[in-house]
Amino acid sequence: QKREISNFDYLMYLNTLAGRSYNDYMQYPVFPWVLADYHSETLNLTDPHTFRDLSKPMGAQTVERKQKFVQRFNEVEKSEGDLSAQCHYCTHYSSAIIVASYLVRMEPFTQTFCSLQGGSFDVADRMFHSVKSTWESASRDNMSDVRELTPEFFYLPEFLTNANHFELGCMQDGTVLGDVQLPPWADGDPHKFIFLHRQALESDYVSAHLHRWIDLIFGHKQHGSAAVEAVNTYHPYFYGDKMDLNSIKDPLIKGTILGFISNFGQIPKQV
Repeated sequence: QKREISNFDYLMYLNTLAGRSYNDYMQYPVFPWVLADYHSETLNLTDPHTFRDLSKPMGAQTVERKQKFVQRFNEVEKSEGDLSAQCHYCTHYSSAIIVASYLVRMEPFTQTFCSLQGGSFDVADRMFHSVKSTWESASRDNMSDVRELTPEFFYLPEFLTNANHFELGCMQDGTVLGDVQLPPWADGDPHKFIFLHRQALESDYVSAHLHRWIDLIFGHKQHGSAAVEAVNTYHPYFYGDKMDLNSIKDPLIKGTILGFISNFGQIPKQV
């Protein structure tokens, strides 16, 4: 409110309070997608349509997608199955594999990604190769993709280039994977992308709406009735601090839950 701290610093502070750390891939700092425009030649930071709706989680960015997730939630309620698994999303917005896939072109993330994938890179079409197509997947096209971003998207151009010349494979359309494809407004320059992306994060629009995203990720819309209303509920196993693992006597069930959390991510502690 007083403009005495940047939005970036504020988000890092909140992540730290919520137990997120660069030292833990499973609880890596989480940052929001702030833009919805990855097709224009120039970026207009005075136009509200340039930005993502920060009051809604990634799964509710379009009306059609939101309705599908609400339908999934309601269908579980009607089924005879385990009611505790009633949720909108069975995948998470931040996990070890999401972090490693974003940063795969830099060590030590390259080795981490390969070890999580069983020793090799993923199929080229599933690798992080384009900011625009990743936004479209996470905000619109892919029902199992609701990922947010990592802090590096706002300060580290190096993760967007394949400076180590890793052989990341070839996509079905013949495209050889190398540097990350950037939006037109970045002019193919990772430094310009980071510069403008950071400007977007610090813009008046984001400053005026960022608290709504914070409510979803770190605040009162994280769980409970407020989360249901906001179409923002995740599989019960993702709420690590809400699960009393010590009360689970069956080692197989306990191991399954811990494996689930380590693979698929964890909701931050509520701030």
